[in-house]
Amino acid sequence: MLKVTVKGDFTNTSRYLEKMSHKEFLTKVMTYAEMGTDALEKYTPKDTGFTAQSWYSEIEESDDSLVIRWKNSHINKNVPIAIILQYGHGTGTGGYVQGRDYINPALQPVFDDIVKLIQKEVKS
Repeated sequence: MLKVTVKGDFTNTSRYLEKMSHKEFLTKVMTYAEMGTDALEKYTPKDTGFTAQSWYSEIEESDDSLVIRWKNSHINKNVPIAIILQYGHGTGTGGYVQGRDYINPALQPVFDDIVKLIQKEVKS
């Protein structure tokens, strides 16, 4: 006869595995953040190229969420150049420069891939 007695539980093991899984997911999110930055740089209208080269991303992590923020550091006289390229702007002489939607087409494939990743994670 064989008798096995177990004391305790798998709380520490489960916590460790969950933590490792989260880090793996965070690594994937970081990859998508970089993909978005690259896409924004590629799609940004270029005159000098400075606005295109000024994209970067930040990942904000909390207990129940991850947020990717894409930002552009090209500011001229307190005006974010990436935004006026997207939405248009008035000129100093009373004219108007039409904006060009380049941010949404740049990021849409990244968003689609993130949705696929989340669906895969939920199903597994």
